[in-house]
Amino acid sequence: MRIGYGRHADPHMAVRQCAAAMGSVAPGLLLAFCGGRHAPAAMQAALHQEFGNVPIFGGSAAGAIARDGFGYGGFELGLIAFDDPSLMPQAVTTRGLLADARAAGAELGQAVAAVAAKDAAVLLLFDSVASGSPPRLHHASRILEGFHIGLGDKPVCLFGGGLLTDMNLSDGWVFDGAGIAKHAAVALVFPPGIVAETVIMHGCRPVSAFMEITRIQGAEVYELDGRPALEVIETMLGLPLGGSRGQELSLVATLGQKQGDPFAPHDENAYVNRLILRANPATGSVTLFEPDFAQGDRVQIMSRDNRLMLDSVERGTADANRRLIGPDSLLGLYIDCAGRASARSGSPVEEAEVVRNGLDRDLPFLGFYSGVEVAPFAHQPSRSLDWTGVLAVLRRRS
Repeated sequence: MRIGYGRHADPHMAVRQCAAAMGSVAPGLLLAFCGGRHAPAAMQAALHQEFGNVPIFGGSAAGAIARDGFGYGGFELGLIAFDDPSLMPQAVTTRGLLADARAAGAELGQAVAAVAAKDAAVLLLFDSVASGSPPRLHHASRILEGFHIGLGDKPVCLFGGGLLTDMNLSDGWVFDGAGIAKHAAVALVFPPGIVAETVIMHGCRPVSAFMEITRIQGAEVYELDGRPALEVIETMLGLPLGGSRGQELSLVATLGQKQGDPFAPHDENAYVNRLILRANPATGSVTLFEPDFAQGDRVQIMSRDNRLMLDSVERGTADANRRLIGPDSLLGLYIDCAGRASARSGSPVEEAEVVRNGLDRDLPFLGFYSGVEVAPFAHQPSRSLDWTGVLAVLRRRS
């Protein structure tokens, strides 16, 4: 497989930059992550003009990350060209997310179960945004709930992310092999000779004791320990009560659910964190990025800490270099929450740059900025993750 990166307002120029980086290649399949300011039809036309009538998968991205550069201005293009039949994934798709994300996930899981080998590497991509103003999301947790039901007892390594056009959750779209799609999900099932392993990078720390969710509806949390959730969170963080509409909270805090022993020493990898999408002072509620917390769950307020984030990335990249990268390694794919970019997090250092500079230079590498990340978690089936960097390394099976 070959990697290309380009950045240009003209999609034809961005594609040519990628092609120049790849050299002579005749791909059987393209995986493309396109900055959201590119018109999807124009990008599709440019890719077909350069590479022929090859199936294209992937879609919009809030930005792209590569050895040759990275950015999130909207005109980036990250491209993977598959030209080796032994590495070529098989695609299964659904366009049913809008009608019922859980049912669509089950449909996708059943299709994957029919074609996947045991422990197959499976890349899941879907458009995160169902509609905007205010944003309504295709929740990854619902898709995954259905996916695991449809998959049954076949073990796979499922990783991937939600596709966005920008960091403001304006829109998202998918290349699904047949064209440009909304409300769609694609699973790329790699051949039996390929395995995937993932490294999860966080950077949050608890700033509260455990609290019980005493009232919740879907993704909207109304009460923590019997008090209005917004009041509890803002009091704990020292923010002006009622002054937040979610923007301030989304930049500084998440709600975290610790997995396993709640009294075990702190381990950032034991937490599933949920971003706060918006707050409602009228109801005292906060809306999370995913609707998978429930009444009675015990959660903590988590501070989004940039220093911890960078430390986590440094450790995770070193861990990948030590454990996962060798002669059989084929590709490193970094699925990076868009909120971790400096423009959103306020970090003085771009954590994506830490990954691309720290990862072994012999490993082909590409990444994209996502709306939500998916990876195996805490020795359990794959879950949706927020404010996370997921590094997936594809290797030949030994």
